[in-house]
Amino acid sequence: MIPTLGIPDPVVVTVSHWPQPGDDAVAGPPALPGFVGSTFSPMVAVVAERCFEQATPLERTGVVLVSRTGDLDSTLHVRESVANGKRIGPLYFFQSVPNSVAGYVASRFGLHGPVVCVSPSTDPHRAGLDEAALLLADGEADQVLVVLVEQASTGDTAVALLVSGGEQ
Repeated sequence: MIPTLGIPDPVVVTVSHWPQPGDDAVAGPPALPGFVGSTFSPMVAVVAERCFEQATPLERTGVVLVSRTGDLDSTLHVRESVANGKRIGPLYFFQSVPNSVAGYVASRFGLHGPVVCVSPSTDPHRAGLDEAALLLADGEADQVLVVLVEQASTGDTAVALLVSGGEQ
């Protein structure tokens, strides 16, 4: 519940993860056409697809992408390229904005709800659920796909939760 607004938490319809048993976490998720050199966007696409394999999305499904750090691999590549005077490929400009992969997911699965990206300084899971609860309470979406994604030295991870306001 969002205490200050009295909005209840959304109901989790389905959950998916990267990596999960059987995934090659070292090799990373399958490449995603139009995205290069990073696991960030492919992880988002994989967990979204896994969620939608378990439950068919409604047309007015929104996407909330949550990451404290964003696409670290792309950021490091751009930083090193600039520092070394190298040309930066145009796909890095495209994918450096997290909305790019969120929009890709919305387009691929025919979602017509809002797309929101947040980078919270506090608990990312809570921030994602709060954003989803607001979209559901405002009537902007009937469902929301909340994707939490991080790249870290301990391993890249992504979790997707398809949530609703409780009515199925």
